[in-house]
Amino acid sequence: MQTVRQLLDGKPSRALVYATPDSTVFQALQIMAENDVGAVLVMESGDIVGIFSERDYARRIVLQGRTSAGTKVRDIMTSRVVYVTPTQTLEDCMALMTEKRIRHLPVLDGDVVAGLLSIGDLVRATIEEQKQTIDHLVHYIQSA
Repeated sequence: MQTVRQLLDGKPSRALVYATPDSTVFQALQIMAENDVGAVLVMESGDIVGIFSERDYARRIVLQGRTSAGTKVRDIMTSRVVYVTPTQTLEDCMALMTEKRIRHLPVLDGDVVAGLLSIGDLVRATIEEQKQTIDHLVHYIQSA
């Protein structure tokens, strides 16, 4: 099973996308739209203090009648951030995402943010791994 480090190494190099706690929700949404992502880390002085996702927006802005221009990210972000380390497997990540009902996992290498994984990243990697296994099995059967 592939590790988080292997998945990150295989991803196209992309700068970490984040907002600050004092950003407005509107600014965070702009960052998300510009980078075509469904969540951003909320960073302060190099530390993760939360995560802000489309789900947070839907549940804490739209449904509560707030405005995205008048609300700070700190007021609606998810502050209890679940994360993984580079040595964990993709299977660990899938189990954690399923258990916690989340779609994004920050990767921490010690105190350093090494990246952010989405459920899409994990699904793509799992499908690729399964495809390789099938190809090997087909080759084995045809060689026998």
